[in-house]
Amino acid sequence: MRIIIIIFLFLITTIVSAQKVIDKVVGIVDDRIILLSDVEAQYQQYAYQSTLPVPADFKCEILNQFLIEKLLIAQAVIDSVTVSDDEVENELDHRVRSFSGMAGSVEKLEEYYGKSILEIKDEFRIQIREQLIANKEKGNIITNIKVTPSDVQQFFNSIPTDSLPYYNAEEELGALIIYPKVSIEMKEYSYKRAEDLLTRIKNGEDFSALASAYSEDPGSADKGGELGFVNRGELDPAFEAAAFSLKNPNDISNIIESAFGFHIMQLIERRGDRINVRHILIKPKTTSYDLTNAGKLADSAYYLIQSGKSSFAEAVSKFSEDEGSKNNGGMIINPASQTSAFNISDLGTYDQSLVTATDTLQVGAVSKPTIFHDKQGKTGFRLIYLKSKSRPHQANLRDDYDKISGLTLAKKQDEAVNSWLKDRISKSYILIEPEFQTCKVLDKWTYNTQQ
Repeated sequence: MRIIIIIFLFLITTIVSAQKVIDKVVGIVDDRIILLSDVEAQYQQYAYQSTLPVPADFKCEILNQFLIEKLLIAQAVIDSVTVSDDEVENELDHRVRSFSGMAGSVEKLEEYYGKSILEIKDEFRIQIREQLIANKEKGNIITNIKVTPSDVQQFFNSIPTDSLPYYNAEEELGALIIYPKVSIEMKEYSYKRAEDLLTRIKNGEDFSALASAYSEDPGSADKGGELGFVNRGELDPAFEAAAFSLKNPNDISNIIESAFGFHIMQLIERRGDRINVRHILIKPKTTSYDLTNAGKLADSAYYLIQSGKSSFAEAVSKFSEDEGSKNNGGMIINPASQTSAFNISDLGTYDQSLVTATDTLQVGAVSKPTIFHDKQGKTGFRLIYLKSKSRPHQANLRDDYDKISGLTLAKKQDEAVNSWLKDRISKSYILIEPEFQTCKVLDKWTYNTQQ
């Protein structure tokens, strides 16, 4: 688990300053150096995040990961492995969002670090590029590794019975979702309302006042339509494109249609890839007639499944309007594990209504269509499919083959990387500062330095 934590820290990159230290080189791999400040920064990041005592040898493990990264980068140069600027920028954006969430806001992160987001990105751009290159080179090492049923059986048999993992009850769920269709007449009516408001704004009326009075976005209407600073990639694509096309503060957009409805927006401020706008949202409304039609369509999908004329996945492909699951046969992905398996606590956190919906559902069955409200407040009809349901149990091959197969693959991948490291270390120049040479985790490196 400690090794996993170390790898995680490398993936997210530290943005917390290291305590002041007298800097020096603590490791060299060929012509690449590792500074004590690099190690201290990672150590301080862990201490800042963790509620548990920091392990005594944690700096040793940090240095080990730095050495591995440098060795992978050295090999990547030989193999001509590169990453694009877009990959680097996307990763930068992702990490800034992660750390902003940890700090409470982008502004708090900037205040803590004493730099703007653009300056923070500039400082870590090279480091992130190297990490992505190292990850890609590692991927090349393990890309062709596969496991057979025999491998899985052998791995499972090697685990002492009293050490077998214990799994909580889990469910795999699918959803088929149908939303009412907005009529052309209602869309035209809503567009006309937005058009009238745009005319009033151009004639000099206050944007904020009109947003407070007429916008149908409950999250921003009481703030005069202001969204607050958001990062590129966090908004509806059509809305975002229009927002970032505005050049100067107080510029007004034309009417923009997004997945939520019709918008008029006004630029407040832009800071690189972050933007603050206010907007007015007019949502085209559905009627009871539209809802009835959606219900009839959901009933048709249910009938096809129940009569055996269509599988659940086929019905999802034909009827479902949930983009998050439609291309996955309707299966709902657990954001906590990125798999289709939910334990009950995960499921309740994701959507409490699913716990109730599956409480009496039999494995392999599909629920009758019911009205539900999604996370954006849209009303629709939903059919739930219970693919599997397990009881709490100790791991076994019959029920947990996929999990054990994954563990087997991870072990083989680790063995392949360790074998590659052993060979590559023997051909490389390695130097480690004496204060770290007593670290057990660094034995494979210090042995080389003593030859």
